[in-house]
Amino acid sequence: MLAKIHVTYKKGVLDTQGQAVHHALTALGYDEVKQVKVGKYMEVHIEGVSEEEAKVRVREMCEKLLANTVIESYRYTLSATE
Repeated sequence: MLAKIHVTYKKGVLDTQGQAVHHALTALGYDEVKQVKVGKYMEVHIEGVSEEEAKVRVREMCEKLLANTVIESYRYTLSATE
C-alpha cells in the first residue's frame, strides 16, 4: 500500500517560505499569483497490514512524527501498490 501524505500550515500560521516564494514570483513578473503556501509531501510504502490498519498507522505516524499538529494539518490517501 502507498500512503501519499500532504502536510501544510494551518490557517493563520505564518508561512515565511510561502511568502518568500510569492515575493520572488511577483518580482519575476507573475503578478497573477496572489498567495503561495509551502508544505511537505511524503510517500510511505506500507506492507503486511489491512487497509483499515494502514489508515490507523498512517494517522499515528502523522500525529507522532510527520506533522506538528499544533501548527500543521495533514491529509493522506492510500492506494494499492503493484
